[in-house]
Amino acid sequence: MSKDAMDWDLSSLYDGPEDPRWEAYLAAAGELAEAFRGEFRGRIASEDLTPQHLATALGRFEALQRRGLKPLLYAQLLFSGDSTPDRHRALLARAREAWSEATETVLFFELEILRIEGERFAALLADPAVAPYAHYLDNARAHAPYTLSEEVEQALQRKDLTGKQAFVQLFEELSSSLRYLFTLPGEEEPREVTGEELLALLHHPDGGTRETAFATFLEKHAENALVLSSCFNNIFLDHGKEVDLRGYPDLMTPTHLASETEPEMVERMMETAEANYGLAREYFGLKRRLLGLETFKNTDIYAPVEEEGRTFTYAEARDLVLEAFGGFAPEMALAAEGFFAERRIDVPPRPGKTGGAFCMPMMPGLAPYVLLNFTGTPRDVSTLAHELGHGIHNTLAQGQNFFHYYPSLPMAETASVFGEMLLTRHLLQREEDRGVKIALLCAKLEDIIATTFRQNVLTRFELAAHKKRAGGLLSADDFCRLWQEENARLFGDAVEMIPSYRWGWSYIGHFIHSRFYCYSYVFGELLVLALYQKYLEEGASFVPKYLDLLRLGGSRPPQEGLRPLGIDLTDPGFWQKGFDFTRSLLEELKALASGPA
Repeated sequence: MSKDAMDWDLSSLYDGPEDPRWEAYLAAAGELAEAFRGEFRGRIASEDLTPQHLATALGRFEALQRRGLKPLLYAQLLFSGDSTPDRHRALLARAREAWSEATETVLFFELEILRIEGERFAALLADPAVAPYAHYLDNARAHAPYTLSEEVEQALQRKDLTGKQAFVQLFEELSSSLRYLFTLPGEEEPREVTGEELLALLHHPDGGTRETAFATFLEKHAENALVLSSCFNNIFLDHGKEVDLRGYPDLMTPTHLASETEPEMVERMMETAEANYGLAREYFGLKRRLLGLETFKNTDIYAPVEEEGRTFTYAEARDLVLEAFGGFAPEMALAAEGFFAERRIDVPPRPGKTGGAFCMPMMPGLAPYVLLNFTGTPRDVSTLAHELGHGIHNTLAQGQNFFHYYPSLPMAETASVFGEMLLTRHLLQREEDRGVKIALLCAKLEDIIATTFRQNVLTRFELAAHKKRAGGLLSADDFCRLWQEENARLFGDAVEMIPSYRWGWSYIGHFIHSRFYCYSYVFGELLVLALYQKYLEEGASFVPKYLDLLRLGGSRPPQEGLRPLGIDLTDPGFWQKGFDFTRSLLEELKALASGPA
C-alpha cells in the first residue's frame, strides 16, 4: 500500500493551511455571531416569542456552529497529524481563539432559553417548527440551576483560553514532542522512536523487551513531571473552582448532565465492576499459566500466548474489519469502506503525531476522520475496528441536525465496542487452530478488562485526585501514590506492577481533555455485551434495530433510545449481565486451554 494511501487527505475541507477560505470561514463565523446577537438578543426570553421565531433562531444558531467549527476541526486534524510545524500550532491557536470569541458573543442565546417560563416552554416544544430541536432544548434546560449571568459566563469563557485550554494545549504539545532512545528488537543500535512504537512492544513475545519498552516510555514522562503535574493540578483545580462557583452538588455532576446519566446508576455500575474485579484476577492467573511465568507483571497482560506474536499488515487489517462488519450488516461495511476510498484515515506513527487513536466525528454534511498509530499488532487491528465503529456511528447519524448529531459520551462507545466484538467473533469463526483461538479469546478478554475494569480504575483515580486537589497542590508523588492505590485494588496479588508504572497516570489524555470521560467506556462495554447477547438470541431481526439506534445520534436520551432493543438501564441487575457474558468467555478459554494440544 502506497504511503499516500496511509496518510489522510484533508483537501475536501481546505486546500491547505494557507487556503484563504480557512480564514474567510473564521471571519464569517464572527460576523454571523454579531448579526445573530443583534437580531435575537433579548427576544428569546420575551413573552412575545413565537415558535416560528424560535425555530428561525435555532436554524441561524446551527448555521453559525457549522461555519465556525469547520476551520477549528480542520486545524485540530492538522495539529493531530503533525504538531511540529509552527504553522499548525498557530492555526489551531487562532481557530480556538476566534471560536471562543464567537461563542462568547452568542452566549446569551442558551441563557435566554433557560429563562423561558415552564408551561410556555412546553408549548413551544410541541410546535412542529421547534419539535426537531426538542432534545437539545431539554438538555440545555437541565443546566439551568447551575448557569450564571451572561457577563459571568462570558468572563469564564474568556479566561478559559489562558486557563484550562492553555494547559490542555501544553499537555498536547509536550506529549507529541516526546522522543525516546531505544534499541528496537532485531536492531543493533538505539535510535529515536515514538511513544506509540514503544507501547506496541507491550505485545512483544519477550518479557524483558516489554518491560524495558514500557519503562522507557514512563520514565520519559517522569523526566517531565514538573510540567505534567502542573497541567493536572491546574486543570483539576479549575474544575473544582467551577463546581463551587456554579453550585454543582458533586464533582461529576457536569459529566452526568452532559452524558444524560444518573449518578446513582453510574455508581451502581462502578460498584458492580469492582465486585467483579476477581474475574480479572482469575484471568490474570490463567494468563500467567499459559505464559509459563512464575511472576505476572503488568507488562505481561498483553503478551502474546502464541510462540511467535502475530502481526498484520494494514491491508490485512482493513480486509478483516470489512469482512467482519459486512457479515453483520452490508451497510456497516459500506460506511467503513468510505474511510479507505476517500483517504479519511491517517495510519502510521511518526514524530509529532498525536498518540493513540481517535475518530473525529466532524458534523452533519462533513464526513468523519480516523487517526491511528498502526504498528501491526493484533491490538491495532482491534483499534481499527473500534475507531471505524465510531465512524460508522457518525456516518449513520448524518441525517440528524447539528445539535442531535453527537451521541452522549456513554452512547458514543456503543458502535466502537460492538465493532470490536464483531471482529473477534469473525476471527474465531474462521480460525481452526486451537492456539490461535486461545490467543483470540485472550485478546478479547483483555479488551473487556481494559474497557471495564481498567477504565473503572481510571475513573476512581480521577475522582480521588480531584478530591485531594481540593485540599491543596498535589505533588507528582501524590499522583503516583493515588495511581498505585487504585490499580492495586484491581490487580491484588495477581499482578506485580513494575516500579515505573507509578507514572501511568501521566500520559492519559482523557484526564486532561474531558472530566470523568472514562466511565463512559465502562458503560459502553457493558452495554455492548448486552446488545451482542441480544444479537445472538435474535439473529437477523436484531440488525435493523441496532442500525436505527446508531442513526439516532444524540437525538434521544440513552434509556429512550435503547428501549426498542429491550434494554433497561434501570434494572439493578443489568450491569452484572455484561460480566456474566465475560465469565462465559473466560470459561470458553479455560476449556480450550485445558483441552488436547
